[in-house]
Amino acid sequence: MIRCIIVDDEPLAVIQLQKYVERVSFLECVGVCNSAAEAMDLLAREAVDVMFLDINMPDVSGIQFVRSLLSSPLVVFTTAYSEYALEGYKVAAVDYLLKPISFDDFLRAANKVKTVCMGMRSLKDEASLASSAQHTDDSLFVKSDYRIIRVPFNSIIYVESMSEYVRIFVEGKSKPIVSLLSMKKIEEVLPADVFMRVHRSYVVNLCKIKEVSKMRIIYDGDVAVPVGDMYKDAFYDYVDQRFIGKNR
Repeated sequence: MIRCIIVDDEPLAVIQLQKYVERVSFLECVGVCNSAAEAMDLLAREAVDVMFLDINMPDVSGIQFVRSLLSSPLVVFTTAYSEYALEGYKVAAVDYLLKPISFDDFLRAANKVKTVCMGMRSLKDEASLASSAQHTDDSLFVKSDYRIIRVPFNSIIYVESMSEYVRIFVEGKSKPIVSLLSMKKIEEVLPADVFMRVHRSYVVNLCKIKEVSKMRIIYDGDVAVPVGDMYKDAFYDYVDQRFIGKNR
């Protein structure tokens, strides 16, 4: 549901907008205000997605009111004067409704608001699920395609970075899990005592290494991961601490 408020000092305009809101299934009116001051108080108390805001109000105009807000909901301006349209769009209004407002015009604006809200909510979801890994004590969750997949730490062989994506190679799977993640983010989540960055494009599970040969880490099936020059000292320090013999 998209939460909206109506800000207008004309009683008939308010009644009309309230009726229009009632006819749109995805809109919920959480308040009516007759001035910018009343709207300011309401915004402090309520979560609001969009304001249907009259431009021509006493004391403070709708445009001045929006510019005064540090963080504004979406705005659909309403006015009887078409000359305000350009100025209204300068404050990033979603739409501009010219009075008298028909229901068709109102519905068009409401659908624009719905599209913007869906996009904003999708971005928030991506931020929390796709663009970041959520982890528990022994695993992480990543979004791949349209699925959210749980990946136990001990099943990960290595992770490869590919621009804005990573490929997570997991035991028992023929194909890697591909997710929209940065290597930096996944490094923050993986346990540092088990996983190590060995190349600008690779993080490896140290416990899964089968062999080290000529600056390459070998896993089962002759899978090889290169060791980069920037990372070789830290990696070979790890090997030396566990090496038994005179020379490696």
